[in-house]
Amino acid sequence: MNQIQATSIIRQRGQLTIPDSIRGTTSWIAPGSAVIVARVKADEIVIKPHLGEPKVVNWNKLWRNIELSRSHKGKFHGSLSQFIAEDRESRR
Repeated sequence: MNQIQATSIIRQRGQLTIPDSIRGTTSWIAPGSAVIVARVKADEIVIKPHLGEPKVVNWNKLWRNIELSRSHKGKFHGSLSQFIAEDRESRR
């Protein structure tokens, strides 16, 4: 990997804009991305992607819960979208 260096200015409240020359070459830098900011030396800060713990999905449990929620019958007989629209109108 080639090192790319650019100059930025730290704005109010510590905001730092990562230059386009770096953002364009790095896929994990996107609006809303979680990152880890670490001070590794007195004059050096490193920004890395936050990977977090990989989530393991129990698909069997998920599908059982979906089927269970779909199996409950309500007292309302009619159009659900009409009920929601009327409910929203009554709360205004």
